[in-house]
Amino acid sequence: MTEYGRLAATRFAALARWVGAASGWRRSRIAVGLGAVSAAALPPGHALPLLVVSFTGLVWLIHASRSPWRAAVAGWWFGFAHFLFSIYWIGAAMLTDPSRFGWMVAPAVIGLSAGFALFPALAAFAARLPALPVAGRVLALAIAWTAAEWLRGNILTGFPMNLMGTVWMPSVGMIQSVAVVGVYGLSFVTVLAAAAPAALATPDTEERRYRRTWLLPAVAFGLLAAVWVGGQARLALAPDRAPTEVNLRLVQANIDQSRKWEDGAREAGLAHHVVLSHEPGFDETDVVIWPETAVPFFMDESATLQSFVSRTAPPGGYVITGAPRRTRSAGRTIAVWNSLHAVSPAGAITASYDKHHLVPFGEYMPLRGIINLRAIAAAGTVDSSPGPGPSTLSLPGVPPFSPLICYEAIFPGEVLADGALPDERPQWLLNVTNDAWFGHTAGPYQHFQAARLRAVEEGMPLVRAANTGISAVVDSYGRVVGRLGLGEVGVLDAPLPPALTAQTPIARLGGWILAILLLLATVAALVTGVRHRLHAGRRGQGE
Repeated sequence: MTEYGRLAATRFAALARWVGAASGWRRSRIAVGLGAVSAAALPPGHALPLLVVSFTGLVWLIHASRSPWRAAVAGWWFGFAHFLFSIYWIGAAMLTDPSRFGWMVAPAVIGLSAGFALFPALAAFAARLPALPVAGRVLALAIAWTAAEWLRGNILTGFPMNLMGTVWMPSVGMIQSVAVVGVYGLSFVTVLAAAAPAALATPDTEERRYRRTWLLPAVAFGLLAAVWVGGQARLALAPDRAPTEVNLRLVQANIDQSRKWEDGAREAGLAHHVVLSHEPGFDETDVVIWPETAVPFFMDESATLQSFVSRTAPPGGYVITGAPRRTRSAGRTIAVWNSLHAVSPAGAITASYDKHHLVPFGEYMPLRGIINLRAIAAAGTVDSSPGPGPSTLSLPGVPPFSPLICYEAIFPGEVLADGALPDERPQWLLNVTNDAWFGHTAGPYQHFQAARLRAVEEGMPLVRAANTGISAVVDSYGRVVGRLGLGEVGVLDAPLPPALTAQTPIARLGGWILAILLLLATVAALVTGVRHRLHAGRRGQGE
């Protein structure tokens, strides 16, 4: 080891000791700072080097904790800051109607951040349980963090937003791995590489032993390189298939959410969608797609309204739009659905879909019997009702598709109907959404990137129509074919890309791939613990 290398190793070890020796509020402040830094790596920032700083420091905090409970406290503070700075945009939804919901901004953002922080706390607790060397602790944290992300995406109603795998969205090559291991598998590799430098902080600067500390970082970053090379190879070997003969037109009207439902504004917004739809190029369009609740009326109750909307349906094609739906009894609304309708040129609704994965507190109020508050996006005082689940819609002349409304597109493995045979699978994903609730914050960018991963996982294109953006057409490899940016007004014309001819590994095998990956990593972590204890025993006998 050179003199410079020895000095660098000594200072790095000193930094690790300083972080690990922190106690009380100083320790909590370090955890908060590390968590805040980690948020910068998520969309739209993608400051990847900061992820190394944050997870390396978190490993040192966990490893120096005197008990798993102390590690959990550090993990909670880390997670609290991580979520506070990454999902702050949730508060913007309350500001669309500040007179009613403005008071909820701070409680909602702080409360949700505190609740979601329980998952990093659980990961830190689990990572501290076994007696491991620092290298084993890195593996344990990567395993536990990935498992905690899976839990966050599945328990209760689930919220798999800002999974660590999404930090790689600028690299189309890196995200190809989700076709094999899913986004949770990519999260594992990401956390492993980000935390691996923690293993270099060893007080033992004897050259032979110090070289061993480079093994885990070398393997971790080598794994990242292999993921990228494999992704680039997948793209290079992708068959050059022509797009389908179905031409799409996505309409982005950029309607202000604070005025959208006002009398007069509803009619103006609907007319604006019609005008945009008929911009030059309409004659070459087969399907016109409007965003979530682009028709702010109960369209299924009015033949006149259906006839008006149908003027936007191309000859022999359709206009697909989001619109609410309801049932009434004795003149009162008893149930409301957030729906999608396909309207033919004849003025008939030919297919419909009801959103099934509703936003808690947004579309319905959990514990309604206890919390007597109106949901933020509910129609009047009636909570939205869930639809029956994912489905496949078939329209003559259009490849079958899986409709997804709003954040239904962020749930890995939950965007297709269960039980469909391979030859019965849809050929594309259609996501209509309204991110106007979140203004010009990080929210719409994070939402789009999360939805984009579903195209790679399922091996089929994603078509996304958003009121204020980001509207886009994404091919089966996650490449953006066309895009309308946040806050733009206009239309996006693009042919529908083809789906892959075969299912991706993750689509066929699902969670088994992640389970095997984490099992192998767990065995590797335990082996490091055993070897460390044997080595310590031999050194003790030698003394």
